[in-house]
Amino acid sequence: MASILRFRKLCYVEPCSSLKFQYFETPKIENRDEGGVGSKTENLLEKKQRKNKNKKQHREWRCIDSCCWVIGYMCTTCWVLLFLYHSLPATLTGFPVPESPGTRLKAEGLTPLHPVVLVPGIVTGGLELWEGRPCAEGLFRKRLWGGGFTEIFKRPLCWLEHLSLHNETGLDPPGIRVRAVPGLVAADYFAPGYFVWAVLIENLAKIGYEGKNMHMAAYDWRLSFQNTEIRDQALTRLKSKIELMYVTNGHKKVVVVPHSMGVIYFLHFMKWVESPPPMGGGGGPSWCAKHIKAILNIGPAFLGVPKAVSNIFSAEGKDIAYIRAMDPGVLDSEILRLQTLEHVMRASRTWDSIVSLLPKGGDAIWGNLDWSPEDGQSCDLAKKGYLQTSGDTNFNNRDENRVFQVKEPVKYGRIISFGKETSQISSPQLPRHDFKDLPHQDSSTNFTSSCGEVWTEYDELSRESIRKITENKAYTAQTLFDLLRFVAPKMMQRAEAHFSHGIADNLDDPKYAHYKYWSNPLETKLPVAPYMEIYSLYGVGIPTERSYVYKMSPSDKCKSIPFRIDGSADGEAGSCLKNGVYFVDGDDSVPVLSAGLMCAKGWRGRTRFNPSGIATYIREYQHKPPASLLEGRGIESGAHVDIMGNVALIEDVLRVSAGATGAQIGGDRIYSDIMRMSERINLQQ
Repeated sequence: MASILRFRKLCYVEPCSSLKFQYFETPKIENRDEGGVGSKTENLLEKKQRKNKNKKQHREWRCIDSCCWVIGYMCTTCWVLLFLYHSLPATLTGFPVPESPGTRLKAEGLTPLHPVVLVPGIVTGGLELWEGRPCAEGLFRKRLWGGGFTEIFKRPLCWLEHLSLHNETGLDPPGIRVRAVPGLVAADYFAPGYFVWAVLIENLAKIGYEGKNMHMAAYDWRLSFQNTEIRDQALTRLKSKIELMYVTNGHKKVVVVPHSMGVIYFLHFMKWVESPPPMGGGGGPSWCAKHIKAILNIGPAFLGVPKAVSNIFSAEGKDIAYIRAMDPGVLDSEILRLQTLEHVMRASRTWDSIVSLLPKGGDAIWGNLDWSPEDGQSCDLAKKGYLQTSGDTNFNNRDENRVFQVKEPVKYGRIISFGKETSQISSPQLPRHDFKDLPHQDSSTNFTSSCGEVWTEYDELSRESIRKITENKAYTAQTLFDLLRFVAPKMMQRAEAHFSHGIADNLDDPKYAHYKYWSNPLETKLPVAPYMEIYSLYGVGIPTERSYVYKMSPSDKCKSIPFRIDGSADGEAGSCLKNGVYFVDGDDSVPVLSAGLMCAKGWRGRTRFNPSGIATYIREYQHKPPASLLEGRGIESGAHVDIMGNVALIEDVLRVSAGATGAQIGGDRIYSDIMRMSERINLQQ
């Protein structure tokens, strides 16, 4: 066989190669010698090639080229990841699949005991169309939110119009009806492949839960909490469902599992159900004690989130600031005229629910110009050295020597600062601001007649007022409400009729019987239910937005947003400041202060906010990113939504639903500085 191959190589390969060599060599010699047409043609081709090469070298790289390349890379990456997600098998050979908590606990003999009610938060619940304008033809009972989001690309302005509420009533605009999707499918997945409640629902099902003892309390998350009752009777239906589940499941009390804004929505419900009609549900003061066993609050926004401030103020957050820092032209292109953030602001400023998430408690909780509860914390969370505390009681073992210092104390109390220097200088150097002295509108200029199509309340402000707001000013949790009332008067006037953000001096004052106080844990009492338990379950170890450095927008168009986060404001290595945002410990959305303070101090023991001494527990989950792409979003994630797939959290929920108490699952588990923060806050108990 070897001899045959050598003969084939000799006869076919070598002769052909030698012939090829001779064939190309001969013409070159002849052309060089004769100096005829061939050489001239060759010279012309060489000159043309050099000319094209020079053109390519001198071509300028334009901004539009950068945008196209960025968009191309993002689209290509998304398509590749989507292809891999759908093409890879669920299990790969050689990679062990971790056993789910539901399967493991079922093998241990865990079975359903208490009915479970799930309460979704803001944004994660699906919304579908029941009545719309002509531009929405063909979308009847199709999801406008919480699905494939294809309508954003097909008809974006029509889509935004139907998701907006009436600017004066906060209810449906004429001719439009958008309603919450009912059932477990309302919030199991936010988009195809992106789970919210799906993993927890699946694990509950593995130990025996089903439709008769598990319910998703879907509601329209855009509305104020009381308006969900006025328009949809959502609170009445939730009350009836809990009563039905209680009776049909052997008079077993219900375990409620709210997430994010759903936490304060259910807090509102507990006061509503006890209050007499017509404002309340007429259940009486013993309703919660009779029907509720435990409330497991996941990622609770008890005291609000600073990112709600930036959303109302400039329709931004850390992600927008990061995109602008990378390529300022993407969102502000004059060529494309996207006005993306203006359109987002137009819609979101009709959603009263966002105001429910503004920081509660004022300077006493969030800090003033010179002080905040997080003072002295480390900004490098990866090297923070969390220490675990555990125990079977409702108290904590604290390491008093655990103090984290930074080079310069960060003044987190200044939630909005105009300029990096303003966020750092001493308070006596800051000018005082009084909005009463600022003209709200310049009567000499009629902005509405000369502006474009996108409406924001900023077009009703004079340019002088806008400049005065930015002159070296810093705003705390107390004064930022004056700022928001000035720049968004219509939204704040409408929404503040439904929400309050202070601290009650006297909870027995009759004014606190009004529904506007019911979702604020600092202005309402927990029900008299001494055998009920309240848990605060949240992730830690992720940098979370706490305060912002702003600047004036370079655009002077009358219907543009005049303020933006200063993405160029960065601190030194290991600093808390990055791209104009100061970060603290949290779950990427809710700071530890908001998630943990009430269970750590405000409700701990028998206090004026917790008159019957309901037991409270803090269960923190140290964030660990996925070890590989095969882990998806991670089984030990502490992120605000991804934590719903955290195996430790799922196990806690399953055990409590099956009858365990807080002491039986291990009591408190604390990694953060929440206990030290709570000691620094002077909260009358």
